[in-house]
Amino acid sequence: MSQEKKAGSTRTLQTVKDADGQVVSRVRRTVLPGGLRVVTEHMAGSRSASIGVWVDVGSRDETPALHGCSHFLEHLLFKGTAERSALDISVALDTVGGEFNAFTAKEYTVFHARVLDEDLPTAVDVIGDMVTASTITEADVEAEREVILDEIAMHDDDPDDVVHNLFALQAWGDTPLGRPIAGTEESITAMTRAQVWRFYKRHYRPDNMVVAVAGNVDHAEVVKAVRAAFSREGFLDGDAEPRTPDQSVRARSVRSGTSHTTRALEQVNIVLGVKGITRTDERRYALGVLNAALGGGTSSRLFQEVRERRGLAYSVYSFASHHADAGLVGVFVGCLPAKVDAVLETVRGELGKIAADGITAEELERGKGQLKGGLVLGLEDSGSRMSRLGKAELVYGELLSIDEILGRIESVTLDEVRTLARELFRRPELMAVVGPER
Repeated sequence: MSQEKKAGSTRTLQTVKDADGQVVSRVRRTVLPGGLRVVTEHMAGSRSASIGVWVDVGSRDETPALHGCSHFLEHLLFKGTAERSALDISVALDTVGGEFNAFTAKEYTVFHARVLDEDLPTAVDVIGDMVTASTITEADVEAEREVILDEIAMHDDDPDDVVHNLFALQAWGDTPLGRPIAGTEESITAMTRAQVWRFYKRHYRPDNMVVAVAGNVDHAEVVKAVRAAFSREGFLDGDAEPRTPDQSVRARSVRSGTSHTTRALEQVNIVLGVKGITRTDERRYALGVLNAALGGGTSSRLFQEVRERRGLAYSVYSFASHHADAGLVGVFVGCLPAKVDAVLETVRGELGKIAADGITAEELERGKGQLKGGLVLGLEDSGSRMSRLGKAELVYGELLSIDEILGRIESVTLDEVRTLARELFRRPELMAVVGPER
Protein backbone atom coordinates (compact mmCIF):
# COMPACT_ATOMS: atom_id res chain seq x y z
CA MET A 1 0.00 0.00 0.00
CA SER A 2 1.41 3.39 -0.98
CA GLN A 3 1.93 6.04 1.68
CA GLU A 4 -0.86 8.17 0.18
CA LYS A 5 -3.50 5.62 1.24
CA LYS A 6 -2.24 4.81 4.72
CA ALA A 7 -4.30 5.88 7.73
CA GLY A 8 -3.70 9.53 8.53
CA SER A 9 -2.53 10.44 5.04
CA THR A 10 -4.00 13.44 3.22
CA ARG A 11 -3.38 14.27 -0.40
CA THR A 12 -4.59 16.90 -2.85
CA LEU A 13 -5.78 15.03 -5.94
CA GLN A 14 -6.78 17.94 -8.19
CA THR A 15 -6.80 21.72 -8.23
CA VAL A 16 -8.58 23.77 -10.88
CA LYS A 17 -8.00 27.53 -11.23
CA ASP A 18 -9.72 30.15 -13.35
CA ALA A 19 -8.05 32.55 -15.78
CA ASP A 20 -7.17 34.88 -12.88
CA GLY A 21 -5.48 32.14 -10.90
CA GLN A 22 -8.29 31.76 -8.38
CA VAL A 23 -9.06 28.23 -7.19
CA VAL A 24 -12.52 27.18 -8.37
CA SER A 25 -12.26 23.51 -7.40
CA ARG A 26 -9.98 21.42 -5.21
CA VAL A 27 -10.21 17.68 -4.53
CA ARG A 28 -8.56 16.21 -1.44
CA ARG A 29 -8.49 12.76 0.12
CA THR A 30 -7.79 11.67 3.71
CA VAL A 31 -7.61 8.08 4.94
CA LEU A 32 -8.93 7.60 8.48
CA PRO A 33 -8.16 4.70 10.84
CA GLY A 34 -9.67 1.44 9.72
CA GLY A 35 -9.19 2.40 6.08
CA LEU A 36 -12.18 4.77 5.70
CA ARG A 37 -11.53 7.17 2.82
CA VAL A 38 -12.87 10.73 2.85
CA VAL A 39 -12.76 12.52 -0.51
CA THR A 40 -14.00 16.11 -0.87
CA GLU A 41 -14.32 18.64 -3.64
CA HIS A 42 -14.55 22.31 -2.74
CA MET A 43 -16.72 24.08 -5.34
CA ALA A 44 -16.29 27.85 -5.28
CA GLY A 45 -19.58 29.73 -5.45
CA SER A 46 -21.74 26.80 -4.40
CA ARG A 47 -24.18 27.11 -1.48
CA SER A 48 -25.06 23.43 -1.27
CA ALA A 49 -23.17 20.37 -0.11
CA SER A 50 -23.73 16.73 -1.02
CA ILE A 51 -22.50 13.67 0.85
CA GLY A 52 -22.51 10.08 -0.29
CA VAL A 53 -21.36 7.02 1.60
CA TRP A 54 -20.30 4.48 -1.03
CA VAL A 55 -20.15 0.89 0.20
CA ASP A 56 -18.31 -1.73 -1.82
CA VAL A 57 -21.11 -4.30 -1.77
CA GLY A 58 -23.98 -5.00 -4.14
CA SER A 59 -26.20 -7.75 -5.41
CA ARG A 60 -23.36 -9.58 -7.13
CA ASP A 61 -21.80 -10.24 -3.71
CA GLU A 62 -24.77 -12.37 -2.63
CA THR A 63 -25.16 -16.14 -2.42
CA PRO A 64 -28.46 -17.64 -3.62
CA ALA A 65 -29.72 -17.72 -0.02
CA LEU A 66 -28.90 -14.01 0.34
CA HIS A 67 -30.34 -12.91 -3.00
CA GLY A 68 -31.66 -9.37 -2.44
CA CYS A 69 -29.88 -8.87 0.89
CA SER A 70 -27.92 -5.77 -0.20
CA HIS A 71 -31.12 -4.00 -1.20
CA PHE A 72 -32.99 -5.28 1.89
CA LEU A 73 -30.20 -3.93 4.08
CA GLU A 74 -30.25 -0.57 2.31
CA HIS A 75 -33.89 -0.20 3.38
CA LEU A 76 -33.25 -1.41 6.92
CA LEU A 77 -30.53 1.14 7.65
CA PHE A 78 -33.22 3.84 7.55
CA LYS A 79 -35.21 2.10 10.31
CA GLY A 80 -33.27 3.33 13.29
CA THR A 81 -30.16 3.24 15.48
CA ALA A 82 -29.52 3.29 19.20
CA GLU A 83 -29.63 7.10 19.04
CA ARG A 84 -32.36 7.73 16.45
CA SER A 85 -35.67 6.20 15.47
CA ALA A 86 -36.73 6.01 11.82
CA LEU A 87 -38.79 9.15 12.39
CA ASP A 88 -35.81 10.94 13.97
CA ILE A 89 -33.71 10.17 10.88
CA SER A 90 -36.37 11.59 8.57
CA VAL A 91 -37.04 14.65 10.74
CA ALA A 92 -33.34 15.53 10.99
CA LEU A 93 -33.03 15.95 7.21
CA ASP A 94 -36.55 17.26 6.54
CA THR A 95 -36.05 20.04 9.08
CA VAL A 96 -33.18 21.49 7.05
CA GLY A 97 -34.86 20.89 3.69
CA GLY A 98 -32.42 18.17 2.73
CA GLU A 99 -32.77 15.62 -0.05
CA PHE A 100 -32.03 12.18 1.33
CA ASN A 101 -32.05 8.75 -0.29
CA ALA A 102 -30.11 5.59 -1.15
CA PHE A 103 -29.78 3.04 -3.95
CA THR A 104 -28.36 -0.42 -4.48
CA ALA A 105 -26.53 -1.48 -7.64
CA LYS A 106 -24.96 -4.76 -8.64
CA GLU A 107 -21.53 -3.71 -7.35
CA TYR A 108 -22.09 -1.02 -4.71
CA THR A 109 -24.61 0.61 -2.37
CA VAL A 110 -24.85 4.38 -1.85
CA PHE A 111 -26.48 6.51 0.87
CA HIS A 112 -26.62 10.17 -0.11
CA ALA A 113 -27.94 13.56 0.96
CA ARG A 114 -27.91 17.10 -0.43
CA VAL A 115 -28.26 20.03 1.98
CA LEU A 116 -27.35 23.67 2.44
CA ASP A 117 -23.64 23.97 3.14
CA GLU A 118 -24.28 25.05 6.74
CA ASP A 119 -26.28 21.86 7.37
CA LEU A 120 -23.66 19.42 6.16
CA PRO A 121 -22.62 18.42 9.73
CA THR A 122 -26.19 17.22 10.33
CA ALA A 123 -26.18 15.11 7.17
CA VAL A 124 -22.78 13.62 8.00
CA ASP A 125 -23.86 12.70 11.50
CA VAL A 126 -27.18 11.15 10.45
CA ILE A 127 -25.71 9.03 7.64
CA GLY A 128 -22.71 8.08 9.77
CA ASP A 129 -25.04 6.90 12.52
CA MET A 130 -27.14 4.91 10.05
CA VAL A 131 -24.37 3.01 8.31
CA THR A 132 -22.30 2.25 11.43
CA ALA A 133 -24.84 1.71 14.22
CA SER A 134 -28.18 0.52 12.85
CA THR A 135 -29.97 -1.89 15.17
CA ILE A 136 -31.79 -3.93 12.48
CA THR A 137 -34.38 -5.31 14.89
CA GLU A 138 -36.55 -8.34 14.22
CA ALA A 139 -39.61 -6.09 14.09
CA ASP A 140 -37.96 -3.83 11.52
CA VAL A 141 -36.97 -6.79 9.36
CA GLU A 142 -40.53 -8.13 9.34
CA ALA A 143 -42.07 -4.74 8.57
CA GLU A 144 -39.63 -3.88 5.80
CA ARG A 145 -39.90 -7.37 4.30
CA GLU A 146 -43.46 -6.48 3.25
CA VAL A 147 -42.25 -3.22 1.69
CA ILE A 148 -39.60 -5.06 -0.33
CA LEU A 149 -42.15 -7.62 -1.52
CA ASP A 150 -44.40 -4.76 -2.67
CA GLU A 151 -41.45 -3.21 -4.50
CA ILE A 152 -40.64 -6.51 -6.23
CA ALA A 153 -44.29 -6.78 -7.30
CA MET A 154 -44.17 -3.21 -8.61
CA HIS A 155 -41.09 -3.97 -10.74
CA ASP A 156 -42.73 -7.17 -11.94
CA ASP A 157 -45.62 -5.06 -13.24
CA ASP A 158 -43.25 -2.83 -15.23
CA PRO A 159 -42.42 -4.46 -18.60
CA ASP A 160 -39.33 -2.27 -18.98
CA ASP A 161 -37.88 -3.63 -15.72
CA VAL A 162 -38.93 -7.16 -16.61
CA VAL A 163 -37.27 -7.17 -20.03
CA HIS A 164 -33.98 -5.73 -18.77
CA ASN A 165 -33.88 -8.25 -15.91
CA LEU A 166 -34.62 -11.01 -18.40
CA PHE A 167 -31.82 -9.73 -20.64
CA ALA A 168 -29.32 -9.90 -17.75
CA LEU A 169 -30.54 -13.40 -16.90
CA GLN A 170 -30.08 -14.49 -20.51
CA ALA A 171 -26.58 -13.00 -20.54
CA TRP A 172 -25.23 -14.40 -17.28
CA GLY A 173 -27.70 -17.04 -16.17
CA ASP A 174 -28.59 -17.79 -12.56
CA THR A 175 -25.49 -16.04 -11.18
CA PRO A 176 -25.22 -12.99 -8.90
CA LEU A 177 -24.66 -10.77 -11.94
CA GLY A 178 -27.63 -12.23 -13.78
CA ARG A 179 -30.15 -11.99 -10.93
CA PRO A 180 -32.37 -8.94 -10.22
CA ILE A 181 -31.01 -6.60 -7.56
CA ALA A 182 -34.11 -6.61 -5.34
CA GLY A 183 -34.25 -10.40 -5.01
CA THR A 184 -37.31 -12.57 -5.52
CA GLU A 185 -40.44 -13.16 -3.48
CA GLU A 186 -39.00 -16.51 -2.40
CA SER A 187 -35.57 -15.23 -1.36
CA ILE A 188 -36.89 -12.21 0.55
CA THR A 189 -39.59 -14.24 2.30
CA ALA A 190 -37.02 -16.80 3.48
CA MET A 191 -34.35 -14.34 4.62
CA THR A 192 -33.83 -14.05 8.39
CA ARG A 193 -32.73 -11.20 10.58
CA ALA A 194 -29.59 -13.16 11.53
CA GLN A 195 -28.59 -13.50 7.88
CA VAL A 196 -29.05 -9.78 7.25
CA TRP A 197 -27.12 -8.89 10.40
CA ARG A 198 -24.15 -11.08 9.44
CA PHE A 199 -24.15 -9.58 5.94
CA TYR A 200 -24.17 -6.08 7.47
CA LYS A 201 -21.23 -6.77 9.76
CA ARG A 202 -19.24 -8.52 7.05
CA HIS A 203 -19.50 -5.80 4.41
CA TYR A 204 -20.11 -2.50 6.20
CA ARG A 205 -16.51 -1.99 7.29
CA PRO A 206 -14.46 1.21 7.07
CA ASP A 207 -11.97 -0.27 4.60
CA ASN A 208 -14.93 -1.11 2.35
CA MET A 209 -16.34 2.45 2.28
CA VAL A 210 -15.74 5.84 0.76
CA VAL A 211 -17.28 9.07 2.09
CA ALA A 212 -17.54 11.52 -0.82
CA VAL A 213 -18.51 15.16 -0.23
CA ALA A 214 -18.78 18.02 -2.72
CA GLY A 215 -19.91 21.64 -2.56
CA ASN A 216 -19.04 24.63 -0.42
CA VAL A 217 -16.99 22.53 1.99
CA ASP A 218 -13.71 22.67 3.88
CA HIS A 219 -11.82 19.40 3.75
CA ALA A 220 -10.45 19.55 7.29
CA GLU A 221 -13.90 20.29 8.73
CA VAL A 222 -15.46 17.44 6.75
CA VAL A 223 -12.81 15.00 7.96
CA LYS A 224 -13.40 16.12 11.54
CA ALA A 225 -17.15 15.62 11.19
CA VAL A 226 -16.76 12.22 9.53
CA ARG A 227 -14.32 11.02 12.18
CA ALA A 228 -16.82 11.92 14.89
CA ALA A 229 -19.86 10.47 13.11
CA PHE A 230 -18.17 7.20 12.15
CA SER A 231 -16.50 6.53 15.51
CA ARG A 232 -19.60 4.99 17.11
CA GLU A 233 -19.15 1.53 18.60
CA GLY A 234 -15.44 1.49 17.73
CA PHE A 235 -16.18 1.49 14.01
CA LEU A 236 -12.84 3.11 13.10
CA ASP A 237 -10.76 0.85 15.33
CA GLY A 238 -8.18 -1.32 13.63
CA ASP A 239 -5.42 -0.87 11.09
CA ALA A 240 -7.04 -2.18 7.90
CA GLU A 241 -6.06 -0.51 4.64
CA PRO A 242 -8.56 0.66 2.01
CA ARG A 243 -9.66 -1.97 -0.46
CA THR A 244 -8.72 -1.10 -4.01
CA PRO A 245 -10.51 -2.35 -7.13
CA ASP A 246 -8.93 -5.14 -9.15
CA GLN A 247 -8.49 -3.75 -12.64
CA SER A 248 -6.79 -6.83 -14.14
CA VAL A 249 -9.93 -8.84 -14.89
CA ARG A 250 -11.12 -9.85 -18.35
CA ALA A 251 -14.70 -9.56 -19.56
CA ARG A 252 -16.70 -12.70 -18.83
CA SER A 253 -18.60 -14.44 -21.58
CA VAL A 254 -22.34 -14.12 -22.12
CA ARG A 255 -24.90 -16.69 -23.22
CA SER A 256 -26.35 -16.14 -26.67
CA GLY A 257 -29.95 -17.05 -27.43
CA THR A 258 -33.42 -15.71 -26.66
CA SER A 259 -35.55 -15.60 -23.52
CA HIS A 260 -39.27 -14.85 -23.70
CA THR A 261 -41.78 -13.99 -20.98
CA THR A 262 -45.46 -13.84 -21.85
CA ARG A 263 -47.44 -10.92 -20.45
CA ALA A 264 -50.89 -9.60 -21.32
CA LEU A 265 -49.56 -6.30 -22.68
CA GLU A 266 -50.45 -4.11 -25.63
CA GLN A 267 -46.79 -3.80 -26.60
CA VAL A 268 -43.86 -6.14 -27.06
CA ASN A 269 -40.70 -5.01 -25.25
CA ILE A 270 -37.45 -6.22 -26.79
CA VAL A 271 -33.80 -5.94 -25.74
CA LEU A 272 -31.35 -7.25 -28.32
CA GLY A 273 -27.61 -7.12 -27.71
CA VAL A 274 -24.13 -8.59 -27.56
CA LYS A 275 -21.27 -8.97 -25.12
CA GLY A 276 -19.74 -5.56 -24.34
CA ILE A 277 -16.62 -4.35 -22.52
CA THR A 278 -15.64 -3.86 -18.88
CA ARG A 279 -15.86 -0.53 -17.09
CA THR A 280 -12.08 0.06 -17.22
CA ASP A 281 -11.57 -0.89 -20.86
CA GLU A 282 -9.83 2.01 -22.59
CA ARG A 283 -12.22 1.61 -25.52
CA ARG A 284 -15.13 2.84 -23.39
CA TYR A 285 -14.78 6.34 -24.85
CA ALA A 286 -14.99 4.97 -28.37
CA LEU A 287 -18.01 2.93 -27.28
CA GLY A 288 -19.63 6.09 -25.92
CA VAL A 289 -19.29 7.77 -29.31
CA LEU A 290 -20.53 4.62 -31.08
CA ASN A 291 -23.54 4.36 -28.78
CA ALA A 292 -24.44 8.00 -29.37
CA ALA A 293 -24.40 7.48 -33.13
CA LEU A 294 -26.32 4.21 -32.96
CA GLY A 295 -29.15 5.04 -30.57
CA GLY A 296 -28.18 7.76 -28.13
CA GLY A 297 -30.51 10.55 -29.23
CA THR A 298 -33.11 11.73 -31.70
CA SER A 299 -30.51 12.17 -34.45
CA SER A 300 -29.19 8.62 -34.00
CA ARG A 301 -29.49 5.93 -36.65
CA LEU A 302 -31.96 3.78 -34.76
CA PHE A 303 -34.27 6.64 -33.82
CA GLN A 304 -34.28 7.98 -37.35
CA GLU A 305 -34.73 4.61 -39.08
CA VAL A 306 -37.05 2.80 -36.65
CA ARG A 307 -39.24 5.69 -35.52
CA GLU A 308 -38.97 8.61 -37.92
CA ARG A 309 -38.70 6.89 -41.32
CA ARG A 310 -40.59 3.65 -40.75
CA GLY A 311 -42.89 4.47 -37.82
CA LEU A 312 -42.27 1.06 -36.27
CA ALA A 313 -41.96 2.10 -32.61
CA TYR A 314 -42.37 5.03 -30.25
CA SER A 315 -39.44 4.13 -27.99
CA VAL A 316 -36.07 2.95 -29.30
CA TYR A 317 -32.58 3.50 -27.92
CA SER A 318 -29.21 1.79 -27.51
CA PHE A 319 -27.18 1.44 -24.32
CA ALA A 320 -23.91 0.14 -22.91
CA SER A 321 -23.60 -1.27 -19.39
CA HIS A 322 -20.27 -1.90 -17.67
CA HIS A 323 -19.16 -3.94 -14.66
CA ALA A 324 -15.78 -4.92 -13.22
CA ASP A 325 -15.56 -8.07 -15.33
CA ALA A 326 -18.50 -7.83 -17.70
CA GLY A 327 -20.36 -5.63 -20.12
CA LEU A 328 -23.30 -5.56 -22.48
CA VAL A 329 -24.22 -3.45 -25.49
CA GLY A 330 -27.88 -3.52 -26.40
CA VAL A 331 -30.88 -1.98 -28.13
CA PHE A 332 -34.30 -1.54 -26.52
CA VAL A 333 -37.48 -1.28 -28.59
CA GLY A 334 -41.12 -1.20 -27.57
CA CYS A 335 -43.56 -1.88 -30.43
CA LEU A 336 -46.92 -3.39 -31.36
CA PRO A 337 -46.91 -7.20 -31.74
CA ALA A 338 -47.60 -6.97 -35.49
CA LYS A 339 -44.42 -4.93 -36.00
CA VAL A 340 -41.93 -7.18 -34.17
CA ASP A 341 -40.56 -8.86 -37.28
CA ALA A 342 -40.07 -5.56 -39.11
CA VAL A 343 -38.46 -3.99 -36.02
CA LEU A 344 -35.98 -6.83 -35.62
CA GLU A 345 -35.14 -6.82 -39.32
CA THR A 346 -34.52 -3.06 -39.20
CA VAL A 347 -32.45 -3.10 -36.01
CA ARG A 348 -30.33 -6.02 -37.19
CA GLY A 349 -29.88 -4.25 -40.51
CA GLU A 350 -28.55 -1.12 -38.82
CA LEU A 351 -26.22 -3.16 -36.60
CA GLY A 352 -24.94 -4.96 -39.68
CA LYS A 353 -24.29 -1.68 -41.50
CA ILE A 354 -22.41 -0.17 -38.59
CA ALA A 355 -20.37 -3.37 -38.17
CA ALA A 356 -19.41 -3.34 -41.84
CA ASP A 357 -18.82 0.37 -42.41
CA GLY A 358 -18.54 2.03 -38.99
CA ILE A 359 -19.89 5.54 -38.56
CA THR A 360 -19.43 8.69 -40.61
CA ALA A 361 -17.18 11.62 -39.78
CA GLU A 362 -20.27 13.70 -39.08
CA GLU A 363 -21.59 11.08 -36.65
CA LEU A 364 -18.20 10.97 -34.96
CA GLU A 365 -18.22 14.70 -34.27
CA ARG A 366 -21.87 14.66 -33.23
CA GLY A 367 -21.20 11.78 -30.84
CA LYS A 368 -18.23 13.53 -29.31
CA GLY A 369 -20.27 16.69 -28.81
CA GLN A 370 -23.10 14.75 -27.21
CA LEU A 371 -20.74 13.03 -24.75
CA LYS A 372 -18.81 16.19 -23.87
CA GLY A 373 -21.92 18.30 -23.42
CA GLY A 374 -23.60 15.67 -21.28
CA LEU A 375 -20.49 15.32 -19.11
CA VAL A 376 -20.02 19.02 -18.43
CA LEU A 377 -23.71 19.86 -17.96
CA GLY A 378 -24.10 16.85 -15.69
CA LEU A 379 -21.46 18.13 -13.28
CA GLU A 380 -22.93 21.52 -12.49
CA ASP A 381 -24.41 20.58 -9.11
CA SER A 382 -22.82 19.23 -5.94
CA GLY A 383 -24.72 15.93 -6.12
CA SER A 384 -23.26 14.91 -9.46
CA ARG A 385 -19.79 16.03 -8.35
CA MET A 386 -20.14 13.88 -5.24
CA SER A 387 -21.10 10.88 -7.37
CA ARG A 388 -18.07 11.44 -9.58
CA LEU A 389 -15.78 11.41 -6.53
CA GLY A 390 -17.34 8.34 -4.95
CA LYS A 391 -17.36 6.27 -8.11
CA ALA A 392 -13.81 7.27 -9.02
CA GLU A 393 -12.44 6.29 -5.61
CA LEU A 394 -14.46 3.11 -5.04
CA VAL A 395 -14.93 1.74 -8.55
CA TYR A 396 -12.16 3.05 -10.79
CA GLY A 397 -9.32 3.62 -8.37
CA GLU A 398 -8.40 6.92 -10.06
CA LEU A 399 -9.91 10.35 -10.53
CA LEU A 400 -9.52 11.81 -13.99
CA SER A 401 -9.96 15.55 -14.36
CA ILE A 402 -12.77 16.87 -16.52
CA ASP A 403 -10.21 18.08 -19.05
CA GLU A 404 -8.60 14.62 -19.15
CA ILE A 405 -11.95 12.97 -19.86
CA LEU A 406 -12.82 15.58 -22.50
CA GLY A 407 -9.41 14.98 -24.06
CA ARG A 408 -9.97 11.22 -24.21
CA ILE A 409 -13.34 11.72 -25.85
CA GLU A 410 -11.91 14.17 -28.37
CA SER A 411 -9.06 11.79 -29.23
CA VAL A 412 -11.45 9.03 -30.39
CA THR A 413 -10.90 8.33 -34.09
CA LEU A 414 -13.11 6.93 -36.84
CA ASP A 415 -10.86 3.90 -37.11
CA GLU A 416 -11.20 3.15 -33.41
CA VAL A 417 -14.98 3.29 -33.59
CA ARG A 418 -15.10 1.21 -36.77
CA THR A 419 -12.81 -1.45 -35.31
CA LEU A 420 -14.87 -1.65 -32.11
CA ALA A 421 -18.19 -1.76 -33.99
CA ARG A 422 -16.89 -4.57 -36.20
CA GLU A 423 -15.79 -6.57 -33.14
CA LEU A 424 -18.96 -5.99 -31.09
CA PHE A 425 -21.69 -6.45 -33.65
CA ARG A 426 -20.23 -9.62 -35.11
CA ARG A 427 -20.49 -11.33 -31.74
CA PRO A 428 -23.27 -13.88 -31.03
CA GLU A 429 -26.62 -12.20 -30.35
CA LEU A 430 -28.71 -12.47 -27.21
CA MET A 431 -32.25 -11.22 -26.81
CA ALA A 432 -35.03 -10.84 -24.25
CA VAL A 433 -38.69 -10.42 -25.22
CA VAL A 434 -41.63 -9.54 -22.96
CA GLY A 435 -45.14 -9.31 -24.36
CA PRO A 436 -48.30 -11.13 -25.43
CA GLU A 437 -48.41 -14.48 -27.15
CA ARG A 438 -47.62 -14.18 -30.87
